[in-house]
Amino acid sequence: MHHHLSWLEAGVVGAVQGVAELFPVSSLGHSVLIPAVVGGSWARDLDVRSAESPYLAFIVGLHVATALALLVYFWRDWVRIVRGLVSSIARREVADADQRLAWLLVLGTVPVGIVGLVGEHFFRTELARPVPTAVFLMVNGVVLLGVERGRRTDREHRDVEYVDERVSGVESDHRIVRTSVLRSVAIGATQILALAPGISRSGVATTGGMLAGLTREDAARFSFLLATPVILAAGALKVGDLTGPLGDGIRPQVLFGSLLSGVGAYLSVRFLTRYLAGRSLRPFGAYCLAAGAACLVWFAVR
Repeated sequence: MHHHLSWLEAGVVGAVQGVAELFPVSSLGHSVLIPAVVGGSWARDLDVRSAESPYLAFIVGLHVATALALLVYFWRDWVRIVRGLVSSIARREVADADQRLAWLLVLGTVPVGIVGLVGEHFFRTELARPVPTAVFLMVNGVVLLGVERGRRTDREHRDVEYVDERVSGVESDHRIVRTSVLRSVAIGATQILALAPGISRSGVATTGGMLAGLTREDAARFSFLLATPVILAAGALKVGDLTGPLGDGIRPQVLFGSLLSGVGAYLSVRFLTRYLAGRSLRPFGAYCLAAGAACLVWFAVR
């Protein structure tokens, strides 16, 4: 059976997913809402709830490209983190910042990993409809605006410039590892909320980190590091579908969309690590509220 996925559909969804996965605006939410807003063949071809559609496998395949972009951007950090994990296990110690960060990331990804394996089908089939997704997108906006409203101005880190990413990354990690294990697990567990389309993984993890006492840029960095293994694992579990019957007739378009997704994700994380050093999440919160409301109006009048 050959499925249909046009080059335009693959390109638009791929580019949007790459950017929206790291911007706190929900990539899955956009993947549900864009086809619903456009309607017609887009709504038929791009339905994550359909068991017959390759769209879900396509979306998850895009996540692999996103995760690879994160690995490329943070490669020096992941070398340190993996080395820290290996040395910690070998020596049975947690003696330095790299070893502690490695374990905080491992423990922080456990809750969303378990819930994702058990509940992904429920979240996708019950919640991935246009109206609930638009509502969740507005909720995401309220969360972003709310955490900024209750937030004091970031302390001495407010005007930090990322002049040397290697130095700033190490310094950020030393601040992150002061977070308790319980709080780190709680920050990681916020990603469970992002299984609902419209709730941003990076958004809830960043706001969770801010509520736990991290500066905005440290919380965003921690959210990017937490997201990488989760996104990669989810993609690895589903991307095999594209090598089977679900991928028939659409593999070139999938590769095209994945390329755009990877490039978009790399440029996004590069931008956000600088932007969030001294600016707020309010513009993203306002966008989510406006986009969610506009979608609801569109669905009501169409």
